[in-house]
Amino acid sequence: MRSRETGRPTAPLRPLFVKELREIVGGRALWIMLLLTCPLVGFSFFQAVSLYAEASIAGQQSPVLAVSLSPLDGVFVPTFGALYVAVTLLFPFVAIRVVSHEKETGALLLLAQLPYRSSTLILAKLSAVMAAWLLASIPALSALAVWAVLGGHLSAPETLNLLLGHALYGLLVGAVALFAASIAESAATAAIVTLAFTIASWVLDFTVAGRPGLFDWVARLSLTQALRVFEQGLFSAGTTLAMTATAAGFAALACIWLRPGVVTRVRLVRSAACVLIAAIAIAAAARIGWSADVSEDKRNSFPAADTRQLATLTGPLTITVHLTPEDPRFIDLQRKVLAKLERAMPQVTVHLASAAGERDERYGEIEYVYAGRSDLSRSTSEREILPLLYGLAGVAPPAPAPGADYPGYPLVASADLALAWFLGVLPLLIAFAWGWSRRPPSLGSLLIKEVRHATG
Repeated sequence: MRSRETGRPTAPLRPLFVKELREIVGGRALWIMLLLTCPLVGFSFFQAVSLYAEASIAGQQSPVLAVSLSPLDGVFVPTFGALYVAVTLLFPFVAIRVVSHEKETGALLLLAQLPYRSSTLILAKLSAVMAAWLLASIPALSALAVWAVLGGHLSAPETLNLLLGHALYGLLVGAVALFAASIAESAATAAIVTLAFTIASWVLDFTVAGRPGLFDWVARLSLTQALRVFEQGLFSAGTTLAMTATAAGFAALACIWLRPGVVTRVRLVRSAACVLIAAIAIAAAARIGWSADVSEDKRNSFPAADTRQLATLTGPLTITVHLTPEDPRFIDLQRKVLAKLERAMPQVTVHLASAAGERDERYGEIEYVYAGRSDLSRSTSEREILPLLYGLAGVAPPAPAPGADYPGYPLVASADLALAWFLGVLPLLIAFAWGWSRRPPSLGSLLIKEVRHATG
């Protein structure tokens, strides 16, 4: 098998991946990030467990209060939020090493002479970067084990969904770092470019989130907004594919700019085509509306009986909302009713009839039209809106399913021993692993030997 770029025999991926992984593990950036992540995640976990225990004292005495006690919101989201901060601010320095170090030492020129395509090089580097992300996630992953040891409850679907969201975020940051390292001449410049991209998500959240029109579309580009979907216990196929397509686009740009000796004009033309294809893929993914509520308390869905009943209403439902997008009532309506209806019913159309700065005599009204019938309401509660919809459809409200209520999981536990793990035992293990990783292997000879053996 020969490479299309060089005309020479292609080489296997495994030795290249091993080489990239050993170079990341052999550097200081990954281990420093791990050591800094331990106290960051540890204090977040300790504080989350302490606050959860205080709320659980009242929850054990009242079942009504216990319903609001969810480990996903109370413990896991804050703990992995610390990992999110570490990945945003520290992980770019780990990811850019796989390209910048080779540029600075001249190893990239030697690597380009081996029978590897640019896509193969980037695939190996991105795979090594994701392996580094998995290692960097050890403190947060160990928090799940500590929570289980303390007697806490774990729901596999919502926990795996949260891990998926953070993995996609790590993949995207890694792909951006590879692209930045491919176009930059130094590691410092590449780090600045990557941080500018990730921190821009924070800027979007603080400046344009919640505003109507173009600002609302721009706010959806925020990585924080995409991650928040997974933190709410919702698996969105559109968000997942959009984040994957974005990461693939940056990886493709890195392929274009990685190999030396290519004319700049050719690179620019290829980059423009790559951006266009990625934009089309992201736009197509964003139009996929399928999602699944994997949260244990089903916070993103109506009760099971109502969900089954609404699924039988196959006619088009049109909702005209006389509220502005920044009105807290519309935000409440969107979260409690509209988003759930769009997942439960086949055909739901929502129109905003009011805009900022315009006077609307019907402001605050919400009109529902189904099967030629219409009704008005000012409520944002599903308890009032669902009977209204059933009345429009001419069907009886379903009987509530017995035992379907979320029980809540109160837990009064002390996380003092967890601090000993995050501030003492785990850093010592990381330091020991760091020392072991500095054993000098012959990376270049290993790679060349395996490549020559594979290509004959």
